[in-house]
Amino acid sequence: MIDDFAKEYLHSDLREVRETMLWKLEGLAEYDARRPLTSTGTNLLGLIKHLSNTEARYFGEVFGRPFPERLPWWDEDADYGADKWATADEPRAEIVDRYRRAWKHSDATIAALDIAAPGHVSWWPRPDVMLFNVLVHVLTETNRHAGHADILREQLDGAVGTDAGSTALQERGTAFWENHRAKIEQAAKAADPAQA
Repeated sequence: MIDDFAKEYLHSDLREVRETMLWKLEGLAEYDARRPLTSTGTNLLGLIKHLSNTEARYFGEVFGRPFPERLPWWDEDADYGADKWATADEPRAEIVDRYRRAWKHSDATIAALDIAAPGHVSWWPRPDVMLFNVLVHVLTETNRHAGHADILREQLDGAVGTDAGSTALQERGTAFWENHRAKIEQAAKAADPAQA
């Protein structure tokens, strides 16, 4: 009984955070969806592409249920980090659709297997795992990238939260947030004598 509950609980959380990831792209111009916003090149569309790879591998080959599509960034000769950014000729719709297809494949694996079903993650130090381990890992990774996406989207246009109904910034108004940020900046400078 607890196994079924745990599996559904983790799977439900994964489904929710997947939708949040896609919401982070809504309403953005191509440039803003793709442009690198950190010194390491982190970008919103690249996070979606990367998570497609994550789901396809972990809920695919780990359980002997390979994702049916070739993902070229898995190739040995692929550029480093090729799954973390979109080339100019990769349409956003194609990347988003692939992510949704990876979900379907993952969901089928999750539905078909017991939470204790064995899998093998050849690139992990302790490669023998259960579906439970992989669900936790992919949920953790997706949530981690959702946090990245929160910050990236806020930098772009101030949109925050998990969906279009999130109104935290809008409820308080621009002046409130400017004052709030200034208060935090002042505290940071006061705590560091080198900033005085």
